Amino acid sequence: MGKRAPYISVIIPTLNEQENIGRVIRGIKSALGRYSYEIIVVDKHSQDRTAGIARELGALVINDSGGKGSALIRGFSEASGKILISMDADLSHRPDELRLLVAGIESGYDMCAGSRFMARGGTEDMPLLRRAGNRFFVWLVNFVYGSSFTDLCYGYRAFKKDAVKKLHLQERGFGIETEMSIKATKAALKIIEVPSYEKKRASGAGKLRTVSDGYAILKTIFSNL
Repeated sequence: MGKRAPYISVIIPTLNEQENIGRVIRGIKSALGRYSYEIIVVDKHSQDRTAGIARELGALVINDSGGKGSALIRGFSEASGKILISMDADLSHRPDELRLLVAGIESGYDMCAGSRFMARGGTEDMPLLRRAGNRFFVWLVNFVYGSSFTDLCYGYRAFKKDAVKKLHLQERGFGIETEMSIKATKAALKIIEVPSYEKKRASGAGKLRTVSDGYAILKTIFSNL
């Protein structure tokens, strides 16, 4: 008999996160201890020990040369779980919220998205310009697509595996979360948001570039009309 497929797959894009990835993986293991799960690290050829540390802790490590969207698409395609979760590698996403995301899917929703702007949500890592940009993008997507999101550019999310297949994701960079939200709305998937508290990056340099990535998100909004 073959190995039984895991119930949950956690997909983590990485680039030079050796100071953080070990703590992220240990946190996932603690939070999901009672579930069967796999951890998939999609690494952009890090120059440090990110990939090695992840392997030592039992994660499946896959290499991908693209941006965040490319890494998530690759990770989703390799995942075996019934529930797929996207998660950042910088410790901004708290592992103790994983069970809340899982509960959203187990309640019958196709996508359960963390929101920093619901009651009991929050963020320690959003300068004023980024906050204003996110609010504008949320308003624009809700206006154009008739949705009711409270957050948009946030990657802590869970999905039914079959739901991900219906999205036909194509974005290769930081527009991926916006694409997920828009296409889930257009496909009439069942969507729920749950409160999430974003911590500051624990160590290392962030990869987000406010102006260029903001333009990519705006382009994503209009390219999916």
